[in-house]
Amino acid sequence: MTTTLITGANKGLGFETARRLISAGHTVYIGARDARRGQEAAAELGARFVQIDVTDEDSVKAATEFVRDDAGHIDVLVNNAGIVGAHKPVGEVTGSDMQTTYDTNVFGVVRVTHAFLPLLEASRTPVVVNVSSGLASLAATADPSRIEFHVALLDYNSSKTALVMITSQYAKAYPAIRFNAVDPGYTATDLNGHQGTNSVEDGADIIVRMASIGADGPTGGFFDNSGPVDW
Repeated sequence: MTTTLITGANKGLGFETARRLISAGHTVYIGARDARRGQEAAAELGARFVQIDVTDEDSVKAATEFVRDDAGHIDVLVNNAGIVGAHKPVGEVTGSDMQTTYDTNVFGVVRVTHAFLPLLEASRTPVVVNVSSGLASLAATADPSRIEFHVALLDYNSSKTALVMITSQYAKAYPAIRFNAVDPGYTATDLNGHQGTNSVEDGADIIVRMASIGADGPTGGFFDNSGPVDW
């Protein structure tokens, strides 16, 4: 039985990923800040709920201890929790805005990954999937023919670029763990007011695919539904 933790899994891409992985036979822990919403999502899916606020060290530690005592290890970690950030014109973004966005999208991933590394190392085939974005790609955001070119979000875009590099560094440091970043595409979620052109079902495809790789799967990469992302 594959044991999986997904952060930010009470709705959107995290919820759909959980649904799909449960159907594939995974035991899934739904991670969410809001206990009521997390418990409701877990009950609907047949998952386990663990309360976790990725911006809070004590919350992450408590979640780690809960999963350790309950399961002993995890095989798959999906770092999905994220925020869109200040959503201001580039010149109006402050250092405080950047800190707030990075605290979830970058530092939050490091907090959770750092805390759960011992439980991942207890797995025979550990996998980490970091949910990034096409807006992380320097190539895409510099190409006028791409939709990413027209989205100028200083804090969000740069946080997702940083996440790809973080993924690469973890992959080199922990060769026994498959670390990959993914771009779900422009998916209709709360993050964009459901304006995305892809369904959550389509967006979750690459997350589920990379969460399901074996020990011989790729590591240190950045992938979307078409394959490796040029970033």
